[in-house]
Amino acid sequence: MSVRSATAFAPASVGNVGVGFDLMGHALAGLGDTVRATRIEEPLVRVRAIRGVVTELPLDPERNTAARAVTSWRTRNSVPFGIEIEIDKGIPLGSGLGGSAASASAALVAANALLDRPLPVATLYPDALEGECAASGSLHGDNVAPQLLGGLVLATHDRVVPVPVPEGLTAVVVHPHFVLETRRAREALAGSYALGEFVAQSEGLALVLAGCYAGDLELIRAGLRDVLVEPRRAPLIPGFAAVKQAALAAGALGASISGAGPSVFAWFADAGQARAAGLAMQSAFAAAGLDSDLIVSPVAAPGARVVACE
Repeated sequence: MSVRSATAFAPASVGNVGVGFDLMGHALAGLGDTVRATRIEEPLVRVRAIRGVVTELPLDPERNTAARAVTSWRTRNSVPFGIEIEIDKGIPLGSGLGGSAASASAALVAANALLDRPLPVATLYPDALEGECAASGSLHGDNVAPQLLGGLVLATHDRVVPVPVPEGLTAVVVHPHFVLETRRAREALAGSYALGEFVAQSEGLALVLAGCYAGDLELIRAGLRDVLVEPRRAPLIPGFAAVKQAALAAGALGASISGAGPSVFAWFADAGQARAAGLAMQSAFAAAGLDSDLIVSPVAAPGARVVACE
């Protein structure tokens, strides 16, 4: 019997991971968006409701990330029925946690579950990119790819590559109560760059990837630094320098801006170390006048999943 309605959850994510601007990201356990997709007779995609921590989002299918992603998927796969979606936002927008991407990812996984033979999750990637584009204006997969597949993922314009990570590798993310719009963060990147900056950034990405595949934390520590993007965005985040220093002083392998910010992430060898560092990072934001939320998650966190079918 065909599924009439399906509900899926997609996690928050850390985009860029410092060294992999628009190319690398990882999922976060706990926080996320939930979307319900329901079959309808009309051959279209529409948004019925938006609830949760963010409600002032466009209902227009072309401007809504979830609806645009499902529209792309429906067209590309010649799906014969229409789909109505309901979005429950668990991720605040402008947080650097992949909020716009999570709605698209959850909507695709829910819609895909309505098929008699659901497609492999990785095949949803091109449609998730289309959804992300509705919010950011560009096709970058560093949030949708890990949200769909889980864990750490290298995401190019046409493929996703899961990256293994050392056992126990843990991320701490501190989200200050401060909104930094993605478009504003991208505007900060305008200007010229020195060739040496690209070489240093490439070196960092190579070391982190080598460390992940080899299970070598010291290689990761040597590479996990952003010399290209972070210096241009750091001034947009109150207290950033102190927050990063708190993480490094607590033994972080590296720390930087999560996505477009203002959230700050750091990687640690184990969860206990990460929790203690998170409190120090929160204190640094408090000194800058900002309350914050703390997330501690395995870097190898699970991706999107169906949570209910009717």
